Amino acid sequence: MNVFRGPTQFSAGPACALTIGNFDGVHRGHHALLKELVDGANERGLVSCVMTFEPHPKEFFSPEQAPPRILNLRDKLAALAQLGIDRVVVEHFNAAFARLSPEAFVSEIIVKRLNAKWILIGDDFCYGAKRAGNFASLKAAGEKYGFEVSSIQTIQENGTRISSSALRTALANGDMQQAEKLLGRPYGISGHVIHGQKLGRQLGFPTLNLAVANHLHHRKPATTGIFTAQVLGLTDKPLPAVASLGVRPTVEDEGRVLLETHIFDYNADVYGKIITVELLEKIRDEAKYSDLETLTKAIAADAAHARNYFQKKAYV
Repeated sequence: MNVFRGPTQFSAGPACALTIGNFDGVHRGHHALLKELVDGANERGLVSCVMTFEPHPKEFFSPEQAPPRILNLRDKLAALAQLGIDRVVVEHFNAAFARLSPEAFVSEIIVKRLNAKWILIGDDFCYGAKRAGNFASLKAAGEKYGFEVSSIQTIQENGTRISSSALRTALANGDMQQAEKLLGRPYGISGHVIHGQKLGRQLGFPTLNLAVANHLHHRKPATTGIFTAQVLGLTDKPLPAVASLGVRPTVEDEGRVLLETHIFDYNADVYGKIITVELLEKIRDEAKYSDLETLTKAIAADAAHARNYFQKKAYV
């Protein structure tokens, strides 16, 4: 899969089948649209192309009110690649882009830069400044510029819409089973293993640390707490673990969000490596403890809970 940082990196490349959206989560609703895009591209002899945005438009307009990110950009791109997408254009969403009228968006981006010949969009798609463009106007533009436009209905299951909002609700509630149903896979976070305070090692539970939030994006994680987890990327099989995702209230007051993962019966130097931590089951919320002894007892109880989870799973 080829990734371009904005359509200006190339001009009038191979004709493409295009879809546009944030695709936060790349959940099963997105899967249906993206499968139809890939199948339609193959039928038409086109390159499949996804245009997405960084930052999320809501983060640009109202950063404090923006919803939490479900996936970081790396994980979103990985999920798109697994679905067979040929090309992803990551558009830098800024003031100039936000000012583009629907007409300019079509003529300058869709036609001149992306060379789209077929566009597949969701039933709630809007585009251009103030979201003034819609399916009808895009259809009319297609007749003018010579591209085809199709839409796909929102995917529902048992009368419930499969959406990023529904997925955020499941994650916020710590319902990892529901999140997995909506995603079609366990919820995971990837990143480089970084150095931490080494406190876990002192307490008898060494951890691999991933930075989840920074001052620009991902101000708040989609879920927090203590989780039964598994780690991918270090061996050919998932490694059972217990993980903490949050702000570490007992030992830190800076407010930064970290994902700390203790892998059971594993000891290797993995600093700098990229791993994925899948959160399988929420054990409890974060808590602030009065001293390190109490914290250590809580971690031990969490680890025992997670080990029991995997022992039971082995016999299912």
